[in-house]
Amino acid sequence: MTKDKVLIFDTTLRDGEQSPGATMTHDEKLEIAELLDDMGVDIIEAGFPIASEGDFRAVSEISRLAKTATICGLARANYKDIDRCWDAVKHAKSPRIHTFIGTSPLHRAIPNLDMDQMAERIHDTVTHARNLCDNVQWSPMDATRTEWDYLCRVVEIAIKAGASTINIPDTVGYTAPVESADLIRRLIATVPGADQVIFATHCHNDLGMATANSLAAVAGGARQIECTINGLGERAGNTALEEVVMALKVRGDIMPYETGIDTTKIMNISRRVATVSGFPVQFNKAIVGKNAFAHESGIHQDGMLKNSETFEIMRPEDVGLSGTSLPLGKHSGRAALRAKLKELGFELADNQLNDVFVRFKDLADRKKEVYDDDLIALVRQNDAAEDRLKLKHLRVVCGTDGPQTAEMVLEIDGEDKSITATGDGPVDASFNAVKQLFAHSARLQLYQVNAVTEGTDAQATVSVRLEEDGRIATGQSADTDTVVASVKAYVNALNRLIVRRGKTAPGVDTKGVSYKDAG
Repeated sequence: MTKDKVLIFDTTLRDGEQSPGATMTHDEKLEIAELLDDMGVDIIEAGFPIASEGDFRAVSEISRLAKTATICGLARANYKDIDRCWDAVKHAKSPRIHTFIGTSPLHRAIPNLDMDQMAERIHDTVTHARNLCDNVQWSPMDATRTEWDYLCRVVEIAIKAGASTINIPDTVGYTAPVESADLIRRLIATVPGADQVIFATHCHNDLGMATANSLAAVAGGARQIECTINGLGERAGNTALEEVVMALKVRGDIMPYETGIDTTKIMNISRRVATVSGFPVQFNKAIVGKNAFAHESGIHQDGMLKNSETFEIMRPEDVGLSGTSLPLGKHSGRAALRAKLKELGFELADNQLNDVFVRFKDLADRKKEVYDDDLIALVRQNDAAEDRLKLKHLRVVCGTDGPQTAEMVLEIDGEDKSITATGDGPVDASFNAVKQLFAHSARLQLYQVNAVTEGTDAQATVSVRLEEDGRIATGQSADTDTVVASVKAYVNALNRLIVRRGKTAPGVDTKGVSYKDAG
């Protein structure tokens, strides 16, 4: 049976990066784009070129570096946005302009346009984009809450103006699968010229139905799914790439569609996005969660030993996991470490391997066995070469008697500074020491500790989220000492916050059209 192709449109670098605290550096964006390209993503929405100079540079460079993927930039429905978008993507082998405007009653009120005025703007801006680029995508933001007759009218206008892809966003995660399928099906059957374009679906997960809604839209005739790695995105997130891709792969019997995704590369990019975004993947997350292929129940374990298909509908190897978790020890060498990391999906350059090897040896001296998850945590530790703040020394005194104190040496812009601070517990005392050495007004929003592996000698992975004047930054670190991991994560978040201080925040154009969210 011949299967229809479903295009995968990844918006991790645009919609995903809009998650509070998920801002990526320029180099991290280039790295993620390369991974997406290598795994077979059809279209990469690389960013919002007019949002900031940094976004423009990232989209422009990704456009130049992309090997096979179409590179897309986002633009509001005005000429300035569209021109800036084209300047950023025009160097790609396959460029695309994605322009949008909110069409529901609530969103029409924002720019204060009536139906006719908005229809005229849609015609003019899509036409302008089409005159610049052969590949134009148009989105009626909040389509699922737009009046049916008006939605048909503006979709027809966009098609006639030259859009080759019509994306139907469920911007607030409001729709349900039966509605999602029916909406696409009716649009294709009703709108003149609908059979000449590709319909896309862009779903948010506010009610936990993003994946189901996306797959339902495909059943209704959509042939492009917009998604993100790990489901990253505004509020509750977007459709998760790994979920829709594996659902189509595993259930091809009832969904006869295929993608061009190399699924064996899913785990690697999932881990990397979790690291650079600062958003750890929940343990029971479908496909990429730590427990997705774990079995603890005695009945389940017995079944797995007899036949893995008893309780697994896909193989760990299908998504890039090794079938076993063999520990390394302090006597293991670089070759063994390199082979294990490659098995886990990490291809490291020699200098990167040397850095990880040093940390591996240090960890192996403190632990009896170093497991896969320990190695992943080591690789995830951010390169601090250009960080303004670095932890050099920490000694904490705590217990039931006396004050909790932290003696700390922090390198700030190349200069060592030391202090002894007190607090309500070892972590509080340590954080107070950092605050006194590097004064700031950031507020701690999240402090989270997870054990990487089992046992009292397990590494602790700590996530810290800070907020300062509307800017949010997340830091992560891992160490067998929970307090050390906590301070490193706190310092990591501060370094990210320093970077964010220099960024231009997205805003609103003179006509009042917000460009915070295109779906």
